[in-house]
Amino acid sequence: MFRRCAISFFLVPAFLVLAEGGAWARTRPHYGGTLRMEIAGDGIASPDATVLHLLLDGLTRFGADGALHPALAMNWKSEDSGHRWEFSLRPGVQFHNGVPLTADRVVASLNLACNGDCPWTTVHAVGQSVVFVGDSPMPNLPWLLAEKQFLIRLTDAGEDKVPACCVGTGPFQIGAQSNPELFQLTANEGYWGGRPFVDKIQVATGKSIRDQWLDLSLGRADVVEVPAEDLRQAQQQRLTIVAAPAAELLALEIGETGALANPMLRSSIAEAVDRSALFNVIFQKQGEITASLLPQELTGFSFLFTTDRDLDKAHELRGGLACPPLTLNYDGNGAMQLAAQRISLNLREAGFDVQAVALKAPQHGDLTLRLLPLHGSEPAAAMEILLRAGGEQAPVEDGSPAALYRSERDYLARNTLVPLLDLPRAYAIGSRVRDFALLADGTPDLASASLEDAP
Repeated sequence: MFRRCAISFFLVPAFLVLAEGGAWARTRPHYGGTLRMEIAGDGIASPDATVLHLLLDGLTRFGADGALHPALAMNWKSEDSGHRWEFSLRPGVQFHNGVPLTADRVVASLNLACNGDCPWTTVHAVGQSVVFVGDSPMPNLPWLLAEKQFLIRLTDAGEDKVPACCVGTGPFQIGAQSNPELFQLTANEGYWGGRPFVDKIQVATGKSIRDQWLDLSLGRADVVEVPAEDLRQAQQQRLTIVAAPAAELLALEIGETGALANPMLRSSIAEAVDRSALFNVIFQKQGEITASLLPQELTGFSFLFTTDRDLDKAHELRGGLACPPLTLNYDGNGAMQLAAQRISLNLREAGFDVQAVALKAPQHGDLTLRLLPLHGSEPAAAMEILLRAGGEQAPVEDGSPAALYRSERDYLARNTLVPLLDLPRAYAIGSRVRDFALLADGTPDLASASLEDAP
């Protein structure tokens, strides 16, 4: 499902990464040096949480191929038909400040992160193991625990002191920070997964894409973002790009209470959205048009859900039903704003009065344009991760293709979530960066990257 590719004029096969003019990794990795990265978000609270992934580990993690791997948990086992899971912690792991990782500290972190909205009913420590118990089966729990929400951080520094932000066990730790827009990260010498190759990482936040690309061209940055809508332009500028082709699902969330409680209105909205215009105009033919939750290459049945717009059917479904003015929330960046405006136009053509409103953090309302994660190579787990991100808490228990299809068909029939596009996540890198890769969710694996000119 998840592939990596370097792009100058072309795409190369999965997992074979080449830069223009020859093999990308021409030398053995060097230790040392400072890697400079620039991003548009804040690195911590933003959905991609680039910095957070460098500081914190989960009990499990996704690899670049989407497969699940051990992290702070060495192994795990399920009992009682998935109602009980036991995760055995890796011995000898310490937080950045030297405090030992214990099961009690993992439980404290999970309880704080979950805030009552958990895939489990209870979690508790048993020696050096963490035990989860659920009133319902939790077949996908190991995959859920790899998500950003459940990364482990130190919650108590002792003597009733609250530790500084993001004291974790990850490959890097926060060093000196001259201002809140520049993170200075230093390598964790005692990292359980092996010391990172680079000594330091500087992450400049709040940088526009234009400024990021300018700094890359002038040698002031080594890794910068390439939004999906700018991939074609990046190719034309011959940037070396590493991409995860299907990392996020662009979807329209429709409230099922209040103004849109009537299912006929929700169905009308679903039929009125023009996916082709979003794909061709807004996102410059990057990604894939979809009407399903998961990509075709993961499930094999995505093609069964029609992606065509049917404005006549939208009018028919609405009929004479009255509907008050609606608000369409979006997160405020350029492409999302344009997409929200385009969808608003589609819905006005179907007789709806819709106003697009920018919010820094989209809220559940009448309509919300969302980017939802496409994580992992296990379809049932990937579907549950996506549905949980969309506010659906029911576990996906049967992972057979037929059962998954029925579950997805029944869920989509409610028209509370309308899939629109599978979108890539991509980064451009400078000539001195080696062994740069993306994890399954499109997050950069900077712990494995190295610099050609490192001393």
